Amino acid sequence: MKFFKTFRLDTVNHLLWRNGDRVSIGPKGFDMLAYLVEHAGRVVTQDELLEALWPETHVNPEVLRKYILEIRKALGDRPDNPEFIETVPKRGYRFVAPVIDESAAGKPDVPTSHAAEEDATEEDIGLPTAPSEQAGSFVKRRLWKLAILAMLVVVAAVGLSGYFLLARNRRNAHPVTDASIAVLPFADVSPAKDQEYLSDGLAEQLINDLAKVPGLKVIGRSSSFQFKDRSEDARDVGRKLAVANVLEGTVRREGDHVRITTELIKADDGFQLWSQTYDREINDIFAVQDEIARAATEALQPKLLEGNGQPVASASRSTNPEAYQAYLEARYFAGRGASKEDLDKALAYTDTAIKLDERYAPAWAFRASVQNTMATVSLTDVTEGFRRARDDAERAIVLDPTSASAYLALANTQIFYDWDWDSATTCLTKAATLEPGDSDVFGLRSLLSALMGNLDEAVKLGEQAVSLDPLDNIPRLQLGYRLYVASRYDEAQAELQKALDLNPRAPFVHFVLGKVLIAEAKPQQALAEIGKESSEWGKLTGQALVYHALGREQDSTAELAELIAKHDTDSAFQIAEVYAFRGEPNRAFEWLERAYKQRDSGLPEIKTDPLFKSLRHDSRYTVLLKRMNLPT
Repeated sequence: MKFFKTFRLDTVNHLLWRNGDRVSIGPKGFDMLAYLVEHAGRVVTQDELLEALWPETHVNPEVLRKYILEIRKALGDRPDNPEFIETVPKRGYRFVAPVIDESAAGKPDVPTSHAAEEDATEEDIGLPTAPSEQAGSFVKRRLWKLAILAMLVVVAAVGLSGYFLLARNRRNAHPVTDASIAVLPFADVSPAKDQEYLSDGLAEQLINDLAKVPGLKVIGRSSSFQFKDRSEDARDVGRKLAVANVLEGTVRREGDHVRITTELIKADDGFQLWSQTYDREINDIFAVQDEIARAATEALQPKLLEGNGQPVASASRSTNPEAYQAYLEARYFAGRGASKEDLDKALAYTDTAIKLDERYAPAWAFRASVQNTMATVSLTDVTEGFRRARDDAERAIVLDPTSASAYLALANTQIFYDWDWDSATTCLTKAATLEPGDSDVFGLRSLLSALMGNLDEAVKLGEQAVSLDPLDNIPRLQLGYRLYVASRYDEAQAELQKALDLNPRAPFVHFVLGKVLIAEAKPQQALAEIGKESSEWGKLTGQALVYHALGREQDSTAELAELIAKHDTDSAFQIAEVYAFRGEPNRAFEWLERAYKQRDSGLPEIKTDPLFKSLRHDSRYTVLLKRMNLPT
């Protein structure tokens, strides 16, 4: 045990503590810190560190900088005014803080009585504190005894039923396949710290490239980017994302020169499978991206079920580095959220990229995706927005017939505006062939299957989308809704609760949970749930529904009137839902007709939405399905 300032380094259990709180640090970062602390006061050369931490393994020395950065972040240290680790130019590193070595202090192994054990304090049981007279092997024996006692108490309290429940949950957990990987956001270590769009963009492009490799499970961007700016242990990342491998790296740009350091790590033990540093000019960034993806798949090749280790590179790499940078800027702003301001900026940057290189297919495909989003949430004119999205997606496909994102964007337009189900199926099949590991493709395929009435298939596809993006609440919300439509209410509630665990303020989750509870004839619980909904139209719709279920017709009518007053142009489908549930078919069809004319994005759900059950024997319902090209 070693102490320095407010920190305690537990070299037995590989833990770092600060004032009683555990500090997150990866296994290699911990090993490097422990080595520097062990040799405090003297300069430890790069060669010495490499030999000590990676014996008989060739590792690029550049990786040391990454771990020093991680250690400094964990300790709150600054390279320009170091309290702990000093960089000695062209030589190595020196740990400069005073260190107290508990194991070398010669503390006596103090014998204790049973009475003394009963009076154990937090110091006695080994909680992270400053050195004390009770330290040493006495503390270790006391901790061991209390740990056994605590375990026995837990077993007695839980009982055999709890034990078997725990065992069952472990058996039902998602298995980790060796052919699986998460690409974490690359760290921007540029002097000005102004290249976040480049470091994020590189990681995102690698996710897309690796998703093209058959047999490789690749975690989606939303989940991988949950670990941005966090010094997370690779083992924790692997456990949370259910992957066997983690790819991470750094980007350092000075002028037109870029240095990219990458590392592929086994998640179960933190062992480094491969690392490499690339020193290039910015106009070579595309080649570097392909090299990293290729090296990663080659390192994983023995674990892959299929494939030849060669990721499918885009047939339309831009030759203009400024166009590529504008494209990355567009993705950066779109990734920040769905506000009109950010999406407008994303569109402006895609416009810039296209002006600089009009044959750059990814920019056309991404602009189509952004315009789809803006049209779907009524941030732009619906007809014009979807028209532009369709034109851009088709242009991207002409420029690059292997662009999965272009087929995905076109399918989105065909589903939400064209209602061209056959063409959407063709596009999604093509996208799935090109990028079999893309979570967004699974999500849209799940939606299309549900719209066609294939609910079992929709649920299975939704489960695959969740497995590829397990920390994103949106796929879980979508899966929860599919389960609700399929009348699998217990499973729906479980999935929706997981979505709330990921984001307690996520919109629409409480709304859908309320629908589930209404379907289960639990209106009082539904009222409490819907009261937590953060979306205004979702809350108004849900309360209009649940007040009717409670027999409070005056309150239901008041909520419906407010919904109509505020959202008649963007929630016609939801207004029709309320009228249908209240048993007012004429008013329901009146608002369904409005939804049809407005191209309401909810209208394709009409075939399977349980709230329209009362309309299904009405001839007007069949006519509407035929007008939308839905199977009757």
